[in-house]
Amino acid sequence: SAGGFLDGLLGPERRKTGWMRAEAAGDPGPWRQQAILGRGPWEADVLRDRVRDDALETLADPDAVLVMDEAGFLKQGKASCGVGRQYTGSAGKITNYRVGVFAAYASRQGHAFLDRALYLPKSWTDVPARLAAAHVPPEVSFATKPRLARRMVER
Repeated sequence: SAGGFLDGLLGPERRKTGWMRAEAAGDPGPWRQQAILGRGPWEADVLRDRVRDDALETLADPDAVLVMDEAGFLKQGKASCGVGRQYTGSAGKITNYRVGVFAAYASRQGHAFLDRALYLPKSWTDVPARLAAAHVPPEVSFATKPRLARRMVER
């Protein structure tokens, strides 16, 4: 199921809903892939650390670079965690959008995605009820995108 899920994320479909992912994987519905994300016994930060360690071991190079970047994701509605109305070049207008900050390691031997953080605008972090409804841990507070990147570097 995890392999099918990853194949789907890397696949050519523009939209990747649970039902579309299930259909592409040959599953009768989205439940198997949803279980990986929501009910499976894995921890994202533990996996992140393992991938980082493997990447640094196999791709190590004195001339390697750590690449920090942000990327946005168009979203419908306002309930998805971190969504806010802002200008995005990908849509060419002000629309509902959320932003992630990402870290990757790049060397002559290859590259690997190492870390991620969801940027939460103040319109989210200033409303505790909204954070709770989106299951954001109570210790999460506002952080600028450069601050999120710095935390990744420190990790």
